Amino acid sequence: MAGQCGRPSVGIVSDVVLQRHRLQAATAKVGLDVCFSGDPERLLGYPDFPDAGLWLVTLADEADHPMLFDHLFENTESPVLFGLDQAPKPGGTDYFRWERRLLGKLEQQLGSLEELDSEASIQELEEQRPASPPTTTLPHWIPPATPGSVAEEVWILGASLGGPAAVKTFLDHLPPGLPVGFIYAQHIDGNFTDVLTRVLGRHAHYQLRRAEEGLRVNNGDVVLLPVEHEWKVSETGTLTELNTPWPGPYGPSIDQVLFNVADHYGRRCHAILFSGMGNDGAIAAPILKAYGSRIWVQESSSCGNSSMPDSVAATGCSTLCGTPEELARELVKTIEKSCLLKSRQKRDSA
Repeated sequence: MAGQCGRPSVGIVSDVVLQRHRLQAATAKVGLDVCFSGDPERLLGYPDFPDAGLWLVTLADEADHPMLFDHLFENTESPVLFGLDQAPKPGGTDYFRWERRLLGKLEQQLGSLEELDSEASIQELEEQRPASPPTTTLPHWIPPATPGSVAEEVWILGASLGGPAAVKTFLDHLPPGLPVGFIYAQHIDGNFTDVLTRVLGRHAHYQLRRAEEGLRVNNGDVVLLPVEHEWKVSETGTLTELNTPWPGPYGPSIDQVLFNVADHYGRRCHAILFSGMGNDGAIAAPILKAYGSRIWVQESSSCGNSSMPDSVAATGCSTLCGTPEELARELVKTIEKSCLLKSRQKRDSA
C-alpha cells in the first residue's frame, strides 16, 4: 500500500501502547503513513490483512506471542523489522539518537526518506519579492561593520525541506552592515547549490558564497557548506575541509556543523533551525545552549515541514520561536542591545 508521494505505508505491531505511539510519531517525521498500528492480538484478528510496505515489530516479550511471526510471514512479502530498541522518553538526546537509528533501519529497506527541495522549487524563489518591505537601515546603536572585516560572532542557519524559502525571507529582512557572519547548512542535492547561491543572494544584502579552504567568515558573509565532505573551523579561524563524509544520512550534518563551529567560536556561535524534516540539530543544540549560545527555531505554521525545528524546540533549549521575518527582526534587536551595552561599558570605564 502506498502512502503520500507513492511511499510505502508502514504497519506497527507492539504490545506496549506507548511504543506504538512513539513509533508512529517517529515515522510521521519522515513523511510515512501508518496503515496499521495495534497489538499482536488485533493483527491476528484483523479481517483484511493490511497491505503495508514495511512492518515494525517491538514486543516486551516475543514468547508471549508465538503465533505473530508465522501470521506475518504467511500474509506478507514485505520486510519485517523486529527486535527494535524500546523508544526512550521524547525530548532527550537518547530519544533523538533512537530516532536516528530507526531512520537508518527504515532507509535500509525503503531507500532515502528525507524529501529535499527541487531545483524548480528553488528557482521559483527567484521571482518572489518579500511580502512586506524589508528593513533597509541599521538602528542607531549598531556601528556598521567594515566591509571585509572578520566576524566575531557567527550564526549557523540550519535547514532542510522548505529551508531555502525560509532562509531567503530571513536574509531579505536584515539590514546591510550587521556585524555578524552566517554559516548555512542546508540539506540539498549537491547539483543545486549553484542555483541556491544565486537565488538566495538576489534580493538580500547578504550574498551566499560556497565554503573554500582557508576562508575566514567575514561580517556580511553567508557561507554555504557543501554536502559532500565535512568542514570545520581551524584553530586560526579559517574553514578547512576534512577528507571524510558528513556523519549521518544527510549532508551537511547540522549537528556536526554546530559542534565543529562551536569548537572555535564557543558562546559567540549561535544557531537558528529553519524548516526541515527529521531531527537534525536536536542532539547538538542543547550542548551549544549550555555553552551560552542562543538557539532559535522557526515556528511551525510558517514551515514547509516543521519536524526539524519542532524537535529542537522539544529539547527545551530554544529561547525564541518565530517566523523568518520575526527571527530577522529579533536578531537586529539582539545585536543592537549588545552594541548598546558595549557602548555603556566603554563610557563607564572612561
